[in-house]
Amino acid sequence: MLILNYAHPLTTPQQAQIAALLGVADLPPVRDLPTQIDRQRPLAEVATELADAAGLDATEWQTMPLLLNPPALAPVASALLAELHGRCGYFVPIIHIRPVAGSLPPAFEAAEIVNLQSLRETARTRRGSA
Repeated sequence: MLILNYAHPLTTPQQAQIAALLGVADLPPVRDLPTQIDRQRPLAEVATELADAAGLDATEWQTMPLLLNPPALAPVASALLAELHGRCGYFVPIIHIRPVAGSLPPAFEAAEIVNLQSLRETARTRRGSA
C-alpha cells in the first residue's frame, strides 16, 4: 500500500492512528505531494498535474493499493478524486483528518479510513424509482 498525501505532513500521532486504523504495525510508505495551486487555473488541469506528481505508471495506478489523504480545498479534492477514479477504476479510500475538540493549539487526528467505493455501492441501492 502507498499513501498519497496531498495535505499537511502527517504528524507522528496521526501516523500511529492511521496504522492502527489499517490494522498494521508499520505505516505504509507516504508520498507527500504539495498542493499549492493557482486558483485561476482550470481544475481538470490541476487534478491531472496533481495525479501525475504521484509518479505512478498506468500499471501501478491499476494494481497498487492506494490510500489518499486528499487536499483540504473541496473543489480540488473533488477533481482529484475524479481523476484518480479514472486512473484506478474505482474510488480510492481516503483518510478522514478532523480537528481534536478543545485542543490548544489546534490539533488534528486521523479519525477514520473511508472506503469511498463501498460508500458508492451502498448509495446505489438507495436510487429507487420515484
